[in-house]
Amino acid sequence: MSRGRIIVGMSGGVDSSVAALRLRDAGHEVEGLFMFNWGEDEAGRCQAAEDYEDARAVAELIGIPLHRADFSSDYKQGVFQHFLTAYQAGRTPNPDVLCNREIKFNVFLNHAQRLGAARIATGHYARTRPVGDRQWLLRGVDDSKDQSYFLAAVPEAALARSLFPLGDMAKTDVRERARSAGLPVFDKPDSTGVCFIGERDFAGFLGEYLSGRPGPVRVADDGPLFGAVVGEHRGLIYHTLGQRRGLGLGGVRGADESPWYVVQKTLSSQTLWVSQDATHPALMSRKVEGITPHWIGEPPDEGREYGAQLRYRQASQPCRVLRCDTERVTLAFSHPQRAATPGQYAVVYDGERCLGAAEIAATDAPVISADKAQTA
Repeated sequence: MSRGRIIVGMSGGVDSSVAALRLRDAGHEVEGLFMFNWGEDEAGRCQAAEDYEDARAVAELIGIPLHRADFSSDYKQGVFQHFLTAYQAGRTPNPDVLCNREIKFNVFLNHAQRLGAARIATGHYARTRPVGDRQWLLRGVDDSKDQSYFLAAVPEAALARSLFPLGDMAKTDVRERARSAGLPVFDKPDSTGVCFIGERDFAGFLGEYLSGRPGPVRVADDGPLFGAVVGEHRGLIYHTLGQRRGLGLGGVRGADESPWYVVQKTLSSQTLWVSQDATHPALMSRKVEGITPHWIGEPPDEGREYGAQLRYRQASQPCRVLRCDTERVTLAFSHPQRAATPGQYAVVYDGERCLGAAEIAATDAPVISADKAQTA
């Protein structure tokens, strides 16, 4: 039985297609909406056009209307400008979190309501649960696909008007449901990469908008090689903490053949610090400070133990909340965390419940002394 119109954000992929299918099968009044969020370069438009045709084919097959809307202007203002500003400041942003907060559960939600929708739905692997007058965000039941991390900055009011039909499904079951229903996208590969970049070369894309400043690549390992210049990078914007590939370092005299890792970036001297120790002290931290925290309901209690993720593909890590106010949150982890990266998000969990997130601003990882390196 229909309980008001539901508009599903349909991307042309298997997840959003099955989300629409499940809602239709449950008797809801369902419509789809395809969002154009990026439209400057020809390759992006081509991919968007192909995805739209896939969404249109699915909508026609399951018998629902499909709208289309261009949110590219909103995307550039609400997501992309933050993305560029963060990279210029030496951080590594997570635009997928911002895309959900600013576009899918804001601009899209408002547009859907203007079209007469009571609620929206997406193909995210997550769940919500009303508890009293609050709306909880919960992990999806498929641990390997849970996407609550990306939804942790979405306002509680928006979550209350949203449905996640795949939250109780495993990915394998989603594909099987699509196959049995004859959906043409049942075996379409999942999209990867940054939301608006897709499969394209990231460094090449970033270089179209920002000019990286070359600088020295220096050894961070203690010993006779400390501070030695072993190469030159094209710009700190192209590198992130923990990175192993793409450093362009061949054999280094006095070092073994082990791989090199980015362990720190010094903006003042444009220095990229590298080490052959995957757990170099400069990469490890026990305390993480987040700024502008967003909580879904009440904030976590200071002094209490929770779990937290510092990146999407990470198991929840036990931690204690040392400080929590409207401006900052400080997390103390039971075990050292590798490559906690400013610009990414620390997402806090209480069991399966996602409490919210804060952008990582600083850690207690030791800072490599540039002065010491100058004399090395």
